[in-house]
Amino acid sequence: MCPIIGLCGSHRTGKTTLAEAVSKDLAIPFFRTTTSEVFKAHGLNPADPMDFKTRLWIQDRVIDAAEQKWQKSDLSRGLITDRTPLDMLAYTLADIQGKTDVDYPTLHAYSERCFQLTNALFTQLVVVQPAIPLVYEEGKAALNQAYIAHLNSLIIGLCHDRQLTIPATLLPYEVLPVPERVQFIADLIQ
Repeated sequence: MCPIIGLCGSHRTGKTTLAEAVSKDLAIPFFRTTTSEVFKAHGLNPADPMDFKTRLWIQDRVIDAAEQKWQKSDLSRGLITDRTPLDMLAYTLADIQGKTDVDYPTLHAYSERCFQLTNALFTQLVVVQPAIPLVYEEGKAALNQAYIAHLNSLIIGLCHDRQLTIPATLLPYEVLPVPERVQFIADLIQ
């Protein structure tokens, strides 16, 4: 069985760069998610604060767009992608703070969808932790180190949830050079 690898983690951790390098070096097709493009198509900026209803609505659109592409992919050669449904769930959970008005049945259904889709599509998750220097890019999510660390903690927790039935591995903080990161993943899937 060819590996279907989902890189997960906060924004600005080098997931896309790593996925592209793994794709090239290991001859595994790369699927790039289009989160920023989905936000833009709906007139939203991922760096802007959102109420719970708006956040859940846009994250559903992000999952819809990714799911359509993932399910149309030829998985016979494997696949690596730079985001998973657990990433989308983590962003939704990260926005629930203080007196946020939350529709818990809707949140629960969304959470179940994220886990079910992750389990159905992927054979392995790799959590890419925040270790590389942060660089500002227009239209990308905020460069708030505390928020990035918060998302990292949420994703690690989600990867240890009993609802996840596939293996998840942490890419160690100290593995920074791209060739070493690629080798880490190569060793993991062989």
